[in-house]
Amino acid sequence: MVVRTENRSGHVKVRRNLGSDARNLALQGHVGFDSLPDQLVNKCVNLGFDMNILCVGETGIGKSTLMDCLFKANFDDTVHTHKSPGVEISQHIYNLKEGNVKLRLAIVDSVGYGDQINKENSFKPLVDYIDEQFESYLQEELKIKRDLVTFHDSRIHVCLYFLVPTGHSIRSLDLMTMKALDKKCNIIPIIAKSDTVSKSELDTFKANIMAELQSNDVEIYTFPVDDETVSEVNTEMNEMMPFAVVGSREDVKVGEAVVRGREYPWGVVEIENEQHCDFVKLREMLIRTNMEDLREVTHKRHYELYRRGKLKQMGITDDGAHPVSLQETYEQKRAEHLEELQKIENDMRQKFVNKVREKDLELKRNEKELAAKYESLRKENNEEKKRLDEEKKRVEEELAAIKKKKEDIDRMNSEQVNGKDHKSKGRK
Repeated sequence: MVVRTENRSGHVKVRRNLGSDARNLALQGHVGFDSLPDQLVNKCVNLGFDMNILCVGETGIGKSTLMDCLFKANFDDTVHTHKSPGVEISQHIYNLKEGNVKLRLAIVDSVGYGDQINKENSFKPLVDYIDEQFESYLQEELKIKRDLVTFHDSRIHVCLYFLVPTGHSIRSLDLMTMKALDKKCNIIPIIAKSDTVSKSELDTFKANIMAELQSNDVEIYTFPVDDETVSEVNTEMNEMMPFAVVGSREDVKVGEAVVRGREYPWGVVEIENEQHCDFVKLREMLIRTNMEDLREVTHKRHYELYRRGKLKQMGITDDGAHPVSLQETYEQKRAEHLEELQKIENDMRQKFVNKVREKDLELKRNEKELAAKYESLRKENNEEKKRLDEEKKRVEEELAAIKKKKEDIDRMNSEQVNGKDHKSKGRK
């Protein structure tokens, strides 16, 4: 079926739709396009794959240990304390190879998560980091000369959220963080250090977690069931969420075998024993069965949601009746940006004027207070000077009186002495 449409400029567009009237033809011999899947596989193997894992959980809960166990490698492990002032993002990239398949693995850690007294905004650095990776990919897409084939895709493909094994219910911090992340990445909740709670407590804890996630509308990643080859096992694994795992870097001898596990006085917990924990199930679902689905869901759902919102902000729309050019969008955004800058400048200028006015009033007030204080001190000084002058005058008068009295006494004594001398001479 051929459809002819005419746009505003008068140009005619011809579009062929293969609908129900398309014919099915039988080939008369071998053509060769049945090798397309092999070509695609070879191309992907040569290019390699990217896998980016975000680990969210408090310090010391076992994030690094679990990564070592999942990929059977010794990744860089920096010891962190519980004294971080805020949440920091730490990224480490490793090039792995298994057989002919190359994997560029990025492990992103949330350093200091949950260590602060005020945990209200602990999720914000995680959201900002995920958005930054989306923005980086979007900017590469919008380039005129783009190379998405060799571009390092740093978008988060899965978030392993480590839950503290309280045995009762999920914490409000975990609910708030997962709610903030569920529209931006694939969340797989994990009960860390599950060997610290009993089997019955663990089953109750799992049920409580899923119930609280559903009641708070938190969307976690579910393994796909539309593929017949994995639908049965994925359906079973979806019912076992969240996975209760145990990690260990130590090899322990159990009987004649050496296994990876944790040794206690009462026995050994084997991390690859499905009777002890869900580590094997997590590895099967995360790496061996659904790794490509995680990458695909990240691109088609989470990134597409971010991309759609950004393009709408830029004024780009799919409405053919009202097309918006990039130039018009640029001019509009530039005008809005300049207007916002002008507003910020006016606000800053007004704040500066207000501060200068307040400072001037404060200086005048201080000057007035100093003048009043000076006048008060001057009056006190004059009064003190007057008092001292009066005291000095009084003291001088007293000294003069004492001096006069002394002179009178001395004169009287002298007259008495002279009188005695005359009497003695007369007797002789």
